[in-house]
Amino acid sequence: MTKKTILVVDDTPENIDLLVGLLKDTFIVKAARSGQVALKIAGQPKPLDAILLDVVMPGMNGFEVCSELKASAATSAIPVIFLSGESGAEERKRAEEVGGTAYLTKPVDPEKLMAAIQTALSIS
Repeated sequence: MTKKTILVVDDTPENIDLLVGLLKDTFIVKAARSGQVALKIAGQPKPLDAILLDVVMPGMNGFEVCSELKASAATSAIPVIFLSGESGAEERKRAEEVGGTAYLTKPVDPEKLMAAIQTALSIS
């Protein structure tokens, strides 16, 4: 069975390192430190199976990135799991409105993360 490909998007290198470390044995993991780079990677011919997306980033925030992904026929089906330090109902609602599959708060619980990824992959 071929490994699924997950894109981790976060402007903090330590967060990327942590997530890559958690996921690398199970998935092919790509990383981007900005929304613009994430959109370029997502638009490449080899499709992504899921995206883990930080909400608060300079330039484009996670909600803007997700909106662009969902607006493109090439990337609209990719499940997006938001990761954020914000735990408010407003952020969760916004994540849902822009097409997010799940919303997890940081620091991320590895078991909850894996469960959210498995759920996202099963519905994509």
